Amino acid sequence: MRLLTATILLAYSAVASDLTTQIQRIFGTRDFAAESFGPARWMRGGAAYTTVEDGSLIEYNTASGKRSVLVDKGRLKDVKIEDYAWSEDGKKLLVYTASKKVWRQNTRGDYWVLDLAKKSFHKLGGDGPASSLMFAKFSPDGTRVAYVRAHDIYVEDLASGKVQALTRGGSDTLINGTSDWVYEEELGVRDAFRWSPDGARIAYWQFDSTGVQQFALINDTATLYPKVSYIPYPKAGTTNSAVRIGVVGSDGGETTWMKVPGDPREHYIFQMGWKDDRVVMGQLNRLQNTAILFEGNGKTGDVREIFRDQDKAWVDVREEHFEWIGNDPIWLSERDGWRGIYVGSRKLATGAGDVISLAGVDGTWAYYMASPENATQSYLYRARVDGAGQPERLTPKNQPGTHNYRISPDGQYGFHTYSRFDAPPVTDLVKLPGHNRVRMLQDNAKLANEVAGLLDPPVEFLKVPVGGGVVLDGWLLKPKNFNAKKKYPLIVYVYGEPASANARDAWGGTRALFHRALANEGYLVASFDNRGTPAPKGRDWRKAVYGAVGVISAREQGEAVKELARERAYVDGSRVAIWGWSGGGSNTLNCMFREADVFKVGVAVAPVPDQKLYDTIYQERYMGTPESNAEGYRMGSPIHFAEGLKGKLLIVHGSGDDNVHFQGTEEMINRLVELGKPFDFMDYPNRTHAISEGKGTSVHVFSLIARYLTEHL
Repeated sequence: MRLLTATILLAYSAVASDLTTQIQRIFGTRDFAAESFGPARWMRGGAAYTTVEDGSLIEYNTASGKRSVLVDKGRLKDVKIEDYAWSEDGKKLLVYTASKKVWRQNTRGDYWVLDLAKKSFHKLGGDGPASSLMFAKFSPDGTRVAYVRAHDIYVEDLASGKVQALTRGGSDTLINGTSDWVYEEELGVRDAFRWSPDGARIAYWQFDSTGVQQFALINDTATLYPKVSYIPYPKAGTTNSAVRIGVVGSDGGETTWMKVPGDPREHYIFQMGWKDDRVVMGQLNRLQNTAILFEGNGKTGDVREIFRDQDKAWVDVREEHFEWIGNDPIWLSERDGWRGIYVGSRKLATGAGDVISLAGVDGTWAYYMASPENATQSYLYRARVDGAGQPERLTPKNQPGTHNYRISPDGQYGFHTYSRFDAPPVTDLVKLPGHNRVRMLQDNAKLANEVAGLLDPPVEFLKVPVGGGVVLDGWLLKPKNFNAKKKYPLIVYVYGEPASANARDAWGGTRALFHRALANEGYLVASFDNRGTPAPKGRDWRKAVYGAVGVISAREQGEAVKELARERAYVDGSRVAIWGWSGGGSNTLNCMFREADVFKVGVAVAPVPDQKLYDTIYQERYMGTPESNAEGYRMGSPIHFAEGLKGKLLIVHGSGDDNVHFQGTEEMINRLVELGKPFDFMDYPNRTHAISEGKGTSVHVFSLIARYLTEHL
């Protein structure tokens, strides 16, 4: 018996060592890092484009491919280009560098301007502190740059260097030209000001966060005594910032406030821009089921409604950006049950199924992404904006997978990136509408060579019925030397919330390689997208979870596992684990508590155990407010079902998480302790939601997840 035990331990040690080596390579080296093309910018309507190569700015003639060094890195004074923008006339370059994090993004840094004609290169901001400017933008004529510093907006004249303050009184609670935490995270509002087309005025968001409660983040390890920092973070049902739109002359003066109706704390301004001399603003009510476009007079502040969209659940505006055909806005709406493109009140002929996103408009055509036959993929189509004719698929039929495009302003070309679950991304330049390749831009040949031996057997995409006519998309990874006559334990990777989908035929990067490494240790690894995930399967699919996020997902994940085990004899239904991060961590808890007879092992990373603890915009969009939907919040929150836990559970969280707060995990721990439930727990001090900060962190956290799954499954 001792010899047998020793042999088993030795075998396990060898397996664990091999898996550890793979995880070290995946997360501790750049062996599997995908290279991206760019940052690239179209020039002269699409006749040329620029990109950064080895620190220099290179221009290419789009048609011929002629290459010229536009700005040698020597002229940039060792300034590293993190991002850049051209003036409209293409004669001046704005370079962003030395960036620092604000909230969750690196949005503060230094800006430099290169004048190609004068051959001058100078830093903006005068004698101000380093890395203190945000969201700098050229004026339409290229003679000035506007930017934000310390919550106020400034304009700098490039010829004289004179700096003019346009707003005053900016503070931690009165924010001009940038956004608060929740707007940036959930609505994507970051660069919160816009030049008018004539350069005479600037329209901007102003946030008054007075009354928004402060969330304390405690850093126990930075200094001798704990360091406490505060973030104004509105949790579901609490006070939001008051938000309004102002217009100020670009030479200074008084601000004119747009007279948008409604309580500014009970509405959101999700988008803003100029249409000729008018300010157009997109407003959402707090429940986010009514979106209205207002047109405002920048001189008087008077507004009028020009468009409205409504839904019994929510109107999804996260991808909206203003495009126009004449005086009609282009809008994505689900009003007839499928997401379509509307020009004003008229729906374009985009074919069956959903439009995934709008890719561009050139005046004649609207370009969009769709995949009516396979919700795991994405292809480029176009439809005439005048409504004539039929939609056209531009992505070739012989390229199944996921495609992304950045189309030139004239609609003649596109930067095209293509990948599959088992194929790293490649980017080429294509000529439209024929989709003919002009040249390869980034082939990721090194990455493709590195992973070539790791992608066998290939992924299998699944269609899994879970009852009531509902069929889930999913994928399944099998170990090398798979034998269908054997029984294999199953690991399920879950997300399951409205913010993201897992079942996509697209390159998944290091996390997908992590799952490959697990599979090659003798496991099946699968993922299923339950209803409520943002798949192009119709409004009813996506909004079935309204008011009850977390309830449907647990049931359908459990049913998917049971159905897979019924269909395939090699699935060992008695050995099933589940793991996920963020919303996937929440769904891991829900599955472990509510489907305990299915899932025997769980790893919940950075979960939201109680939905009342998450932010207003995200949680209320799908759940309403806690006051109006108390039972929905109770039913969707795993903390209220912890008594159902039977299996092995590991909870992992970073104590410095400003997104999904450590507070929720602490409350979850208290509940499990109260119930006398055994569980395991790992705290990563001061790490954010990514749990990636600090040397060795990513390797450690994924090694921990792998070790827990393999030891207990």
